[in-house]
Amino acid sequence: MAVEQETLVERDVEKREEARSLWGDAWRDLRRRPIFLLSAVLILLLVVMAIFPYAFTDADPRKADLVNDYLRRPSWGDVFGAGWFGYDAQGRSIFARVVYGARASITVGIFVTAAVTVLGGMTGMVAGYFGGGVDAVISRIIDIFFGIPLLLGALVLLNAFSTRTVWSVVIALGVLGWTQIARVMRGAVLTVKQADYVMAGRALGAGTGRLMFRHILPNAVAPVIVVATIALGGYIATEATLSFLGIGLQDPTISWGIDISSAQKVIRTAPYVLFFPAAALSVTVLAFIMLGDAVRDALDPKLR
Repeated sequence: MAVEQETLVERDVEKREEARSLWGDAWRDLRRRPIFLLSAVLILLLVVMAIFPYAFTDADPRKADLVNDYLRRPSWGDVFGAGWFGYDAQGRSIFARVVYGARASITVGIFVTAAVTVLGGMTGMVAGYFGGGVDAVISRIIDIFFGIPLLLGALVLLNAFSTRTVWSVVIALGVLGWTQIARVMRGAVLTVKQADYVMAGRALGAGTGRLMFRHILPNAVAPVIVVATIALGGYIATEATLSFLGIGLQDPTISWGIDISSAQKVIRTAPYVLFFPAAALSVTVLAFIMLGDAVRDALDPKLR
């Protein structure tokens, strides 16, 4: 009896393992990847820094003291203090501005990614599902927007705003950045809609909405998530580039791109003014790219 019970338990475990979903397998695989754990820790730290910057420093990032703090060098013993990374050409704490600058970058990255994922995902799903003339028209619209360089188009759109805030940048990048997601979703839907379970649902009388959102979308969204995760880092870099060029965010908004731009004038005499915001930007972009690579490897069965 004991042997039979053990055999039944082993069979039950095997059946459960066989019934694991793609997402369950992906999560199990991700937890074993050091690159995922490292990137997840970095992103969590950046998100917490963006939400609660005062938990990392009590210095005022906008307080300027040209008399006492003009280009004062870093004080390595003042860990987490206002002078830890030194002071910029306006006498402001570089460490405080690096901490508070995470808010603008993370906000732009997350909201632009959400906007382009929803807009591009819905557009691509409609084009792939209906096909024919609908697909042809939507594909031509995608081609038109795809032909507009993201940075150049954002420069033109942002010039139309009298004041350029975080939401102005989100709108500009969201309007122009959805085409890649749309193409990926369209291709995934074209593949998934030929599956047997979709055909069976259609034969049983399932409506268009049920087929699209209950059967096709859950099975076509994996490549979109991968592309969106990697693109998030690119949107953060684009926001910093626009701010560096003077077309993106404006004072009093605190941005790494603004600080990098202002550091150009003193880079020879005080390179630390440029180094720390540039390092923060690079680490942030790298963290999201590493996360996207890890998610891509976990969701692609061919790479297992």
